[in-house]
This record gives sequence, structure tokens and C-alpha cells, in this order.
Amino acid sequence: AGLIRYTALFIMLLGAWFVVQMYFDRSWKAVSLRSWLGQQLPQHKCRNQKSCPQNYFAFKIISGAANVVGPSICFDDMVLLSSVKNNIGRGLNIALVNGTSGQPLKVDTFDMYSGDITKLETFLQEIKHGTIVLVASYDDAATKMNDKVRAQFAELGSSHVNNVGFRDNWVFLGAKGLKNKSPFEEHIKNDQKTNKYDGWPELLEMEGCAPKKMD
Repeated sequence: AGLIRYTALFIMLLGAWFVVQMYFDRSWKAVSLRSWLGQQLPQHKCRNQKSCPQNYFAFKIISGAANVVGPSICFDDMVLLSSVKNNIGRGLNIALVNGTSGQPLKVDTFDMYSGDITKLETFLQEIKHGTIVLVASYDDAATKMNDKVRAQFAELGSSHVNNVGFRDNWVFLGAKGLKNKSPFEEHIKNDQKTNKYDGWPELLEMEGCAPKKMD
């Protein structure tokens, strides 16, 4: 009987240790001593890992995951595009923001698999100087992409647009009138050997602080 009790106690302790390990491994970043004491942790804009300095805008761009989970774009704590807002679509999801005030100007989606590429050409051509451009891919970003569109994105500061191919994932923040290449861009190839999903690479998530356009 004593052996059974000790065995049962050992199993209970082992189970408790396992639960604690799992809890802290998954939740430590979200739970701290201050939250246990009832104090709320500071929330950064767009739920980023850190706050941005003065005269910078916080942003977060998340590409789609395969053709199942849609992308999202947050700028200065405003969600501009997301599945919840029901304003995303297959292809390229683009948001335009005033580079000085941070006010949203326009959002749109462009089907890059079977859509009319002239719609995107016109959209990019009409972007005004000083406008910040945020881009998130979903499903396929490149089947319809031609040399003119690639050149337009390059003028906005993209370094990777010429390499974006079928079902690649791509996130980008640039601006009209940018003198140098943008530091805010990530691209991952659709590669059967490295794809996380069947036929698609893993999603991309990029966050940072974009400088305001100072007049």
C-alpha cells in the first residue's frame, strides 16, 4: 500500500511539473509577475515587440498563409487590411498612407493570378509623392506581374520585386519619392524542398518603425 501511495504521489508531481513547464514555455512572454499582481503590461502599437520613437510610425505586415489564411496590414495602430475587415483578396493587398500625418488614404487588392494587370499599373502610377505604400501577398503574387509593374515597385524602393515569382510570399513597405532602397522588405521563394505548406512557403511577418516624412 505504501509503495502504491508513493508511486501515485510521484506521478502527480511529474504531471504537475509537466503542466508548469508547458505553461511557462508557451505563456511566459505574455504573463509576468506584474500581470499576476493585476498590473497591465504596456501595449505597443500594432502589438509590436517595442514602441517606436517620436516621428516614426509603427507598422506590421503579415502575408497570407497558403490560400487559407489571409494577410493583414497594421499602421500606427490602425488595422487597414485583414480577414476580419473582409477587405483582402488573392494576389497583392496594398494600403496607402499619408507619409506625414499617417492617415490612411486607400486600400485595394489585385488578383495577380487571373486579374487585369492594368488595374494595378494605374493604381501604382497614381500614387502621390510622399505616400507610404504597404504590400502583403496572398496565395499568388506574381503570375500577372509584368516588367512595368516590377519597375513601379522598384521606384517605390523595392529590392526584391524582380525576384518575386509564382506563389512566393512577399511583404514590403516603401514610399513614392524614396531616394534609396527601402529597408523594410522580406521575400521567401515557393520551393517544394523548403515549403511549410503543400505548394506554398511559410507566411512572412514584418514589423518596424517607418520614419515620418518631414516637410
